Amino acid sequence: MAVRIAGVNLPNKRLEVALTYVFGVGHTTSLKILEQEKLDKNKRPSDLTDEEVNNLRKNIESGKITIEGDLRREVSGNIKRLKEIGCYRGVRHTKGLPARGQRTKTNNRTVRGNTRTTAVSGKINAAQKT
Repeated sequence: MAVRIAGVNLPNKRLEVALTYVFGVGHTTSLKILEQEKLDKNKRPSDLTDEEVNNLRKNIESGKITIEGDLRREVSGNIKRLKEIGCYRGVRHTKGLPARGQRTKTNNRTVRGNTRTTAVSGKINAAQKT
């Protein structure tokens, strides 16, 4: 039986890890939730009873923590606000460049869309007949 919490099907991994598949629930938060519900972190979602699943769902969806759609909306709203006020981070988001101080001389080719192939890839093989 697939356990569905906050619109996410939990994988059949240890509960401690499976809960992190919900956007907004990290490792620490999942441990706190399991501690509140008095569930074993090594248990698997398929081993849970219906009552345990319902209690877990209530705890996560109670509104104490922002998850899934609400959190995504909040994050995109924050980024939109940064772009509108024209601050440095907003400009970096608009240009599609790293916004958190990473170096850009190297290491951000994928962000810029500048993927290079190896130097050998375009050459014709010498052993090939012409």
